Amino acid sequence: MLRNLSKISLFIALSFSQLSTQAADVTKMDRIVAIVDQTVITEQELESRIVSLSAQLKKQGTELPEASILRKQILERLISDALQLQYAAQTGIKVDDTQLDKTLERIAEQNKLTVREFYDALNQDGISVRKFRSDIRNEIIIARLREREVESRVNVSESEIDNYLTTQASTNQNQDEYEISHILIRVPEDAATEDVQKAKAKVDEILSALASGTSFAKVSASFSDAPNALEGGNIGWKQSAQMPALFLDALKAMQKGEVSAALRSPNGFHILKLTDKRGGSSPLIIEQTHARHILIKLSEVMSEKDAKQKMDGIKERLDNGEKFEVLARQFSEDGTASNGGDLGWVNPGDTVPQFEKAMNNLQPNEISEPVLSPFGWHVIQVLERKKQDMSKEAARLKARQEIRARKADEAYQDWIRELRDRAFVELRLEDKF
Repeated sequence: MLRNLSKISLFIALSFSQLSTQAADVTKMDRIVAIVDQTVITEQELESRIVSLSAQLKKQGTELPEASILRKQILERLISDALQLQYAAQTGIKVDDTQLDKTLERIAEQNKLTVREFYDALNQDGISVRKFRSDIRNEIIIARLREREVESRVNVSESEIDNYLTTQASTNQNQDEYEISHILIRVPEDAATEDVQKAKAKVDEILSALASGTSFAKVSASFSDAPNALEGGNIGWKQSAQMPALFLDALKAMQKGEVSAALRSPNGFHILKLTDKRGGSSPLIIEQTHARHILIKLSEVMSEKDAKQKMDGIKERLDNGEKFEVLARQFSEDGTASNGGDLGWVNPGDTVPQFEKAMNNLQPNEISEPVLSPFGWHVIQVLERKKQDMSKEAARLKARQEIRARKADEAYQDWIRELRDRAFVELRLEDKF
């Protein structure tokens, strides 16, 4: 019944299945396998994740790496999640039951089920509803943390956009898209010579395994330092402009199914597999929305519940005929407050998904119900819409989005590594690795 779950939700569901093999081992004493600052990861938690993720990989047809390698990869993922959740708690990021319930309602709706039917389906598949709710809550927290700590701080300069467009024009490859998989062997730019040599030896071992016929997915799961290593390293379809020039130069000379030589970048060695290639398209005619909004931000002193209550009061005053621009100047905590909340003409992708979805559902002059985004609670009014031939503007917008996405991903991986380096992490049972 759960075949239509979103990718994240399906992974979570599989990850916390109460499998019969675990039930048969209830007498085994649990032990600590890692201490992560103020929390611990237990052997039972690790084994549960190993069993469920192994089932997922087998279902996808991905060859499993050696047990010791799989155990180490999953433990590192659990450590990363634990560090992020601790940091989120320390800095005031919370998800209350109301927001969690709304998220679960959307997941149930995606499966064409009521919430009760969805919970029944989880139970029938042996999945704990309590654990499922807990993990969905954690996914939301981590997403908000990433938005606040990384994505909101990524800036794209006009000169970066100019360089991007110049490169597109010179290569004439801006319409090409590549489906690729990726293996990363991380080596810091200032690494010692000995560490670089060890990484090169590891790269040679990887290339030898690939040449002998071992699947790319299995090698990725066994060796790669990339976050998606256990998913076979697949990063899906990417437009040429979304990738570093280092990758693009290699891919242009490759045929479908080929694997690249090792590519050296400041953060390590990369190996690419080209699965497919196609011509892309980017329409220049887009729909713009002229909108305005009022924002009540969340903070350590303004909880989600309190902010919602304040926004409900503002919405009631709007419903009773008070002017939007007056209330925006009085209450909004956004930089547009002095201009009556006016955002001007908004292009697709300019705002966060929660805001854009609510805005797109409004008719001109209609005011939304309160909408929650990573920034806080909004009420939105659409003033008018138009279709616009953006020409150069559209090209620059697309360039900005693609550069920002690439920089945000790189910044997030760097931030995770810094978080890990600052933390106290003690590994136990290392003989098992």
